[in-house]
Amino acid sequence: MKRMGKLIELGRMFFAAAMAAFGILYLLHASFGAGPGAGPPWMPAPPFWAYFTAVVCLLAAAAIVANIQVRCAAILLAVTIFLRVLLNFVPKLAANPRDPGPWTSGGELLSLCGAALVLAGFPVLVRIGRLLFALPLLIFGIQHFLFARYIATLVPSSIPGPRFWAVFAGMGFVVSAISIVTLIQGRLAATWLGIMFLLWVMILHLPRVTASPHNGNEWTSAIVALAMSGAAFLVAGSLKQES
Repeated sequence: MKRMGKLIELGRMFFAAAMAAFGILYLLHASFGAGPGAGPPWMPAPPFWAYFTAVVCLLAAAAIVANIQVRCAAILLAVTIFLRVLLNFVPKLAANPRDPGPWTSGGELLSLCGAALVLAGFPVLVRIGRLLFALPLLIFGIQHFLFARYIATLVPSSIPGPRFWAVFAGMGFVVSAISIVTLIQGRLAATWLGIMFLLWVMILHLPRVTASPHNGNEWTSAIVALAMSGAAFLVAGSLKQES
């Protein structure tokens, strides 16, 4: 139980750090439209909505760290993220369902929306949040199988067998999704998923950010991976009584 408490706290801190970073990116985009890592996560936003999203992300991060009004902040964050999925990515998918980009970006947002609902802590919202977090993992897994050749190019050259790791990660996504939804070893699956994302942050994303510090896409990818790591740990903590 003590270890699980530490896992939840780690997830909270990772999730809060990622939301704070997203808030800063949105502020940079809204205020200057340029700068290190400029450009908000996932897609451009008009200044008003960029400022609004920045404020929501920063307030949520502060609430989580200070442990003040966390439930309210988490629900507001979840609603903001869900509306972004609904208004920005669903139309793109309807227009071109074969485009993998909106599936990936929309899925990432949906998973983070689910994590925010889990963080809110109300039993019904926690169950809905786990589903929203898990279902996009199936999309990520399928994409790792379909685009294994491309994903293998993202693996550092110092690591042998890049194609194997691309497929292995895809299998991890699918197994994790099934485990979390069915509550069969869901806590174990979510924990290892969080570890996988954390390793990606350290091994894959930080070197790419260091090499291209002015590339907003690299910053976004790194922060998404950190957020997904924290989200997975939060989900694992929510499953402590059920798996």
